[in-house]
Amino acid sequence: MATPDIMEREQDFLLSPPLLDPSKAGEGAKSRGMSIEKKIEFLESLTGNVSNRRSRRWLNDRLLMELVPRLDADEIRGLFAPPPWGDKVPPSPFCMTNYGEWDKFRNIDMDKEANIIKALNGSTLKRKCHVDTDKIAVLNAWRRIDCRTRDAFRRSYLPVLIEGFEVCIRAFIEESKDADELVLRVQDSFHRLLLHGVCEFYNLVSVTVTESKDAESLKMTRIKKKKKGSAEIPSITLSQFLRLSKEGIW
Repeated sequence: MATPDIMEREQDFLLSPPLLDPSKAGEGAKSRGMSIEKKIEFLESLTGNVSNRRSRRWLNDRLLMELVPRLDADEIRGLFAPPPWGDKVPPSPFCMTNYGEWDKFRNIDMDKEANIIKALNGSTLKRKCHVDTDKIAVLNAWRRIDCRTRDAFRRSYLPVLIEGFEVCIRAFIEESKDADELVLRVQDSFHRLLLHGVCEFYNLVSVTVTESKDAESLKMTRIKKKKKGSAEIPSITLSQFLRLSKEGIW
């Protein structure tokens, strides 16, 4: 419990002027600092003599309140009138630009709004279905390739070589008959592996045979269609698919 002497000293302190009095704004910073330090020392001396927990807590609150400067009229009004219940918010530059046209769009008829949203959703769904169809087709073609050949495509991406193989094979599929055969002479073993992968991508049969010519053996790859109409030409080529996969899109 606080003693009468301490309560009397505290009453004198409450009647004293505040630390930051607006009427004395012209005083120097040095005198105000000395006044603050003096009042802090006084409050600390009070807390040292008070044993009651509630009294000590009250004195500590008083010390914190004395350290906070008084609020001006604008700050007090801001506490009791926060947005959006306070002053009206000024219009943004976006609303001020072509205000009449923006207002027409905001107040659009409900039926027109429903028709616009329906048309946008329909076009988006149609475009998405078209993209998904192409994506499914190229993924199915990619799965036909042997796993070891797929690893070779991922390790060594040779776009010029693959595009050259694809030009010949796509032209063969479009222009040849079912019984026709395409012959490519590729001597490098790794390039032949990629060629077989391209043939599997387009659902073709490819066989490499050795041809002897002038005491020299040459490799020859024979390519033909599996069945009537079985060869497929995806809209997305293998080289495009590999490039998109390398860029992280697929």
